[in-house]
Amino acid sequence: MTLVAGVDTSTQSCKIVIRDAATGEPHRSGRAAHPEGTEVDPAAWWQAFLTAADAAGGLDDVEAISVGGQQHGLVALDGEGQVIRPALLWNDTRSAGAAERLIAELGNGDRTAGARAWVNAIGSVPVASLTITKLRWLAESEPANAARIAAVALPHDWLTWKLAGARSLEELVTDRSDASGTGYWSPFTEGYQLELLADALGRPSDRLPILPRVAGPSEVAGEATGRGLSNAVLGPGGGDNAAAALGLGLRQGDVAISIGTSGVVSAISSVPVADESGLVAGFADAAGSYLPLACTLNGARVVEAVRAFLGVSYEEFDRLALSAPPGSDGLVMVPYLEGERTPNKPHAAGAWHGWRLGNSTPAHAARAAVEGLLALLADGLSAIERQGLDVQRLFLIGGGAKSEAVRRIAPTVFGRDVIVPPPGEYVADGAARQAAWVATGELPDWPREGTRVVAGEPAAVVRQQYDEVKELTLGAR
Repeated sequence: MTLVAGVDTSTQSCKIVIRDAATGEPHRSGRAAHPEGTEVDPAAWWQAFLTAADAAGGLDDVEAISVGGQQHGLVALDGEGQVIRPALLWNDTRSAGAAERLIAELGNGDRTAGARAWVNAIGSVPVASLTITKLRWLAESEPANAARIAAVALPHDWLTWKLAGARSLEELVTDRSDASGTGYWSPFTEGYQLELLADALGRPSDRLPILPRVAGPSEVAGEATGRGLSNAVLGPGGGDNAAAALGLGLRQGDVAISIGTSGVVSAISSVPVADESGLVAGFADAAGSYLPLACTLNGARVVEAVRAFLGVSYEEFDRLALSAPPGSDGLVMVPYLEGERTPNKPHAAGAWHGWRLGNSTPAHAARAAVEGLLALLADGLSAIERQGLDVQRLFLIGGGAKSEAVRRIAPTVFGRDVIVPPPGEYVADGAARQAAWVATGELPDWPREGTRVVAGEPAAVVRQQYDEVKELTLGAR
């Protein structure tokens, strides 16, 4: 029996799953929390990995391991391989202004032209989450730190490098899915766009930092030398959404809506996508295809915030939300509680609209929160469909999908049935599936049991109300 391990070094925690490479049968798992905040010392990720590995009963019998991780973050390393400053995470919005300046500069002062140029270069319009905007922010706000940068890595790159012994900066490795979220790698050319990186950092092209080598989807990325992993080969890993797509076994025509810390709508495409509106990022996937993606800053914490405000249990929140009618009798929540990325309004705030005596009940508030979150994600789904993608199956995953109210209200907002796989660690599972691919030379087809199809009658009133009032919110900032 060949055992493989998949790691999810996510925003909130590190999860490790160990599975049989041939069958996907789970053997054991472990997890450990990450610190909160939008900047984190990467040393905390390494300690969490070690703790999770111990909780999983060790990794000495694992033959291959791959790491899936939160996308976009900036890990800046000096010439000795030391971390220069705490890593800036994807949800750190202080680089929003830098993103706008980069767009304008590439368009010679014309934002529309700049957005078009960026899309043609990297498949995406820069927003605060992309690594390149964080590098510009660092160059502008912390020039002394920026001047020390000898190499740039993403969270999953850095942890993979640590597993390989963190010897030389030239041994840094990434994959095409995570590279496509940096802002300086192109899914069209499958290569780095060094002139964009040079402009962002304000450096000449002969003084650019080392970038990780981009390994192929099933390529051996190195050998693990970390604790208890001396005989394991390393997979290239991937960005969290691409790893989740592998874990779900998505194929062309499938769309996954993941409700976690953020909300993500991602699809499998055979061709790269370029959306000049900036709503859809034209990322690559971890299997050789493409992963057009719309990401929201707001996810499951929208529902959690309203549940806590109401002071009820999760079960009671679901009961309340399901007891109110579709459209919540006119009560609408626009859930930009942490700013927003889709649409790109990093400084926007959430709002309630249509509050009347007749809908001033906990049930209406609970339903409006669920409908607002799902309507936000439905906008992302519509943006992906406008890129010509034919959506055949819709999967609902993530911590937010554990809510019965979210699952049952989703078809009324999305206007179609949703497929709800059993709760699982799909990023870690996808990384484990990639590890099996690296170890055996074949991408395994692991069975998935317990999938549920949730049907419901579409309720056009929800989207109509939301579309009307979100413009009021957007106009405010």
